[in-house]
Amino acid sequence: MSTTSSFQENALVQIENQVDPDSKKGARRPVKRHTWQTLVWFVVLLALTVVVLYPLVWLLFSTFKPNSEFGTNMGFLPNAPTIDNYIKVMEGIAGVPMWKFFANSLFIAVVSVIGTVLSSALAAYAFARIQFRGLGILFAAMIGTLLLPFHVVIIPQYILFNNLGLVDTFWPLLLPKFLATEAFFVFLLVQFIRQMPRDMDEAARIDGAGHVRVFWSIILPLIRPALITCAIFAFIWSWNDFLGPLLYLTSPDNYPLPIALRLYNDQTSSSDYGATVTASFIALLPVLLFFLVFQRFLVDGVATQGLKG
Repeated sequence: MSTTSSFQENALVQIENQVDPDSKKGARRPVKRHTWQTLVWFVVLLALTVVVLYPLVWLLFSTFKPNSEFGTNMGFLPNAPTIDNYIKVMEGIAGVPMWKFFANSLFIAVVSVIGTVLSSALAAYAFARIQFRGLGILFAAMIGTLLLPFHVVIIPQYILFNNLGLVDTFWPLLLPKFLATEAFFVFLLVQFIRQMPRDMDEAARIDGAGHVRVFWSIILPLIRPALITCAIFAFIWSWNDFLGPLLYLTSPDNYPLPIALRLYNDQTSSSDYGATVTASFIALLPVLLFFLVFQRFLVDGVATQGLKG
């Protein structure tokens, strides 16, 4: 027993002497190489971050510049910092306070998100789970609307809403959102639903559930990442929309923030650049906050696009 054990110990020592140097060398080189790669990637990403954030940081510091410095001081820091721009913006313009413009934009954006997400989910469920005559033709027609510019349908839509007496109201901006007119979101949700197995649908149907029950209790919880992705983009697009409110809204009391920003720059009089920059920064904050709060759901929605089964 002792001879055998000593022989095993000697064999193990020889194996360690042969393997350890190579393994140690092999372990050190990748660590050193990974360290340099990490450092290079960190520097590159830091440089890209600076490039991306430069306009935002410049915009922030420019809100404290007086009008006299615009065009002469292109640096970050103002020569004579002031908060007069914020005072002007909060007082409003054209007899309308800034909070009114902000409330109009928030109302339009929130209702647009609700209408877009709900109608797009319903249309996507119909295309992905219900077999009916003309399914392929309707789906192709819906995809074809992605190639149709909004400017092509401006005049027919305006004539329609004008005949209905809905001009200078929020209805022309909100009503289409509840009719699944956003083909991009419908297509996104259709592809997401098609990746899901039909086992749970069939089990629910055996238990007597209909389409409404299956859609509300099974499909909606499973496509939550995709719904939040649609909500993020719908909020940003609606918040930044300029052409729609410019076309349908005529009263300053109904103006959202993008239209209110135009009021600070009048071609017939002097432009208040300080107030314009400040109002632009205030209008940008809700979009940044909305994205930061829901960005993890956006990443989840993109990450799960490649999963099946």
